[in-house]
This record gives sequence, structure tokens and C-alpha cells, in this order.
Amino acid sequence: MIQDLSAVAWPVRTARLSIRPATADDADATWAFRRLPEVCEWVTHFPTDRDAYAALFLDPGRLSKTLIIERDGAVVGDLMLAIGDAWAQAEVVERAANVQAELGWTVDPAHAGQGYGAEAVGELLRICFEDLGLRRVIALCFADNEASWRLMERVGMRREEHTVRDSLHRSRGWLDGYGYALLAEEWRNRA
Repeated sequence: MIQDLSAVAWPVRTARLSIRPATADDADATWAFRRLPEVCEWVTHFPTDRDAYAALFLDPGRLSKTLIIERDGAVVGDLMLAIGDAWAQAEVVERAANVQAELGWTVDPAHAGQGYGAEAVGELLRICFEDLGLRRVIALCFADNEASWRLMERVGMRREEHTVRDSLHRSRGWLDGYGYALLAEEWRNRA
């Protein structure tokens, strides 16, 4: 299993897109769409100004797990790939190290509805299972974020959990959440 993303041959290309690790130079391009109200509705942080956003974007912990989606050289979205450990009992904890990932995504609304999100996330799943050798991938969302959970279903993830009012939304109050997952063997079996 590869634990270092630098071992992947970046950029990774799909039929229409290019995916690569984010750099500090991507702060302004992602700020352009991440500041929009329709994007901020569902993301974790609501940036109030460019400097606050840049500080968050450039945090080494965040930057190291951010990938950029480009179409013809223009940034059309970003992805999160957070590799981590599975829960394990103490005697086997080393076998659970860096075997799974949580995914996240944002697509610039100016480029939404063209299938870029599904294309990028589908390729990210391939990277997780084929290039990185992970055993499990998850993604979470508010149940009200229909576009997000529909994308998860389009790329073959299955809904594993429906939590009741467990997630506090900044303006909507306590909302239900959905958790989706896909195992490596499920990925291989669908091909």
C-alpha cells in the first residue's frame, strides 16, 4: 500500500479532467467559488474574506489532503483525500494503519451539471483502490445535500448510515446525516 501521495503519477487525467495535488497558488482559484453562498451552504467553513480563506487553505494539514480538478487548465473544483486508520483492537492496530480514506468534493457552480464531479470522484476512487491500495473509502454529507449523496450513489458508493439530527448546520439547525462507503472488493467486483 502506498501511503505517500507523491508516489502517484500526478497529474492524473480522465477523459475531460486533470487531477493534481493543490499548491499555494490555488488559493485564489478555489476562493473564487468556495466563497459563493450556494457552495458555503454545505462546506465546513464559511470563509468571510480572502485572507481568512487563504490562511485555512494554506494550513499544511489541509493543503496536504487537497486535490485540484482542472478542465483545460482552469480550476473547476477541488477534492479532499484524507487517508487514515481504521478502528482496530490493540493487538492488530498496526494492520489498520492508513487503510482507508474519507473523500470530499466541491465543484464550482459555473461548471456544475456537466458530470465533472462524478468523473473526478470516480477517478479518485480508482486512485484510492488501485494506486494507493486502500481497503475502504467513506464520504459524509448532510441528508439535505441531495446533490452530494446523489453523486455518491452515481459513483457506486452505498449508503451505510443515516444519522438523526447529529450534525449542526450553521443556519438550518440540527440536520440528519448520511454516510456512504465503498470497499476495495466492491470496487473490483463492479468492473
